Amino acid sequence: MRTVSVHRAVIGRRETRVVRPSPSSTLTGLVAVDPFGAAALVAEFPPVWLRDNCPCSECRDPSSGQRLFGLEELPAVLGVSGVVPDGASVVVRFTDGHRGVFARDWLLANRLDGYDLDPRTQDAKVLWRPAELALDRATFTWRRFQDDPDHRARCLDSVLRLGFALLRDVPVSPGAVLEVAAGFGYVQETNYGRLFDVVTRPDAPNLAFTDRPIAPHTDNPYRDPVPTLQLLHCLANEAAGGDSGVVDGFHVAATLRADDPMAFAVLTRTPVTFRYAAPGVDLVATAPLIAVDPRGRIRGIRYNNRSAQPPRLPYPEAVEFYAAYRRLATLVASDQLRFRLDPGDCLVFDNTRILHARTGFAGIGSRHLQGCYADLDAVESAWRAHRPQGTFGG
Repeated sequence: MRTVSVHRAVIGRRETRVVRPSPSSTLTGLVAVDPFGAAALVAEFPPVWLRDNCPCSECRDPSSGQRLFGLEELPAVLGVSGVVPDGASVVVRFTDGHRGVFARDWLLANRLDGYDLDPRTQDAKVLWRPAELALDRATFTWRRFQDDPDHRARCLDSVLRLGFALLRDVPVSPGAVLEVAAGFGYVQETNYGRLFDVVTRPDAPNLAFTDRPIAPHTDNPYRDPVPTLQLLHCLANEAAGGDSGVVDGFHVAATLRADDPMAFAVLTRTPVTFRYAAPGVDLVATAPLIAVDPRGRIRGIRYNNRSAQPPRLPYPEAVEFYAAYRRLATLVASDQLRFRLDPGDCLVFDNTRILHARTGFAGIGSRHLQGCYADLDAVESAWRAHRPQGTFGG
């Protein structure tokens, strides 16, 4: 007599009855010899999960590894009819007649004991306060970035885990920022062009193009999606003032959640509209100041008081929002890491996490930065390609 345990599952909207083998290592008819617990290992996974993730050439394209069928093509009722250990692998037969071979190590690495780590959330980051972070930890050189794969990997890792990197000795020539951006990903063109010049100009359409101080902010919150990677390359910085600052928005948000959970909750659920309007351009996007994933982990910051529009909330909600917003603004203003960009320095940072700022400047001498936007996806891809066995947050 075959010993099985039965559990129910839902595929789409259909309730299915799934036959699942007992964890016993002596299942008559299911496995002949099981000295290493093959049946017990297989029993940890729903049959539909195993069938959907079968790695054989009937199920996956041998070249791309991509799946060749849809879940709706599988039987509504699916079970495991046999488990046979085969060295480092386990052969699984399904009730639809299919035969799959799974590496034990792969099954162990994919045990259903949690969730995939999202590399964009706080779980994959090193959160920091200015007093706890030496700038040298995030400082690299452009020549070594180009010539030394390990140096490049550490720089990519700094952008992904700390949120930023400072590249020294980039050529002091117009357009060099585009070459640097190519080392991190692909340039994203906006209404500002492929690159933009941060210089003072009369009748400036943006405060960034004046000599006024700029409070900590993320760029382009009026876009959906926002640019995820930003680069700022210093060509000249002769005027008095004009020092740069960065803030770890994830650390600030985590601090707010620890100190005032209600304020944190308000800022994750209250929509804020941002707008940028100029001749021929009118960009609008609405999103909370703090973005979280389905598990409540911090995933993004969208913060820019220059482009935030008046919130149209019911009176009690407006009062609640402004109290929470003020708490966040106070933390942001008091948590800057300050430094001066010299000609040849290029700041590369995660625009969904790091807020950047600038002190005002004046006097004799010019200040000229060039910037551009790129994609964080490409940084993550390059990092994983260099360290295929690496794990974010590890």
